[in-house]
Amino acid sequence: MKKVLFVCLGNICRSPMAEIVFREKVKDSGLADKIQVSSRATGSWNDGDAPHKGTQDKLKEVGLSCDGLFAEKISSDDFHEYDYIIAMDENNIRVLEGLSPDIDSLHKIHLLLSEEVGLEKENIPDPYYTGDFDLTYELVDKGTTKWLEKIKEEL
Repeated sequence: MKKVLFVCLGNICRSPMAEIVFREKVKDSGLADKIQVSSRATGSWNDGDAPHKGTQDKLKEVGLSCDGLFAEKISSDDFHEYDYIIAMDENNIRVLEGLSPDIDSLHKIHLLLSEEVGLEKENIPDPYYTGDFDLTYELVDKGTTKWLEKIKEEL
């Protein structure tokens, strides 16, 4: 079983969107029993909150639901439990590197849009500030497709 964790600043916009989109792709690929997916925040100020209304609306528009999803801050245990910790931007990467409980976990931290999966290295703008949930979805969709291809090769 491969375990994938998506991470953004507050776990209400980008990372829950990535979790839901990726989970659907995993399910559609028949790999739900081989890939586990979740999401977290680098900070705790949104703990327990549902995804942002903009994220909910965009996912609903494409036929997906984030019912039952609530923000949660990443823990030390997550660095050991997950195989991939995929961040939405470079700032998330820096914070995750600082939160990592040991040097052995650093290799698990990746950028969603990265050369590692054949994409141009790029940050996903935070729609909490930009209001552009369409762009966020477009980039998340592209990145999660590439990560699924990469992980499928490892299974």
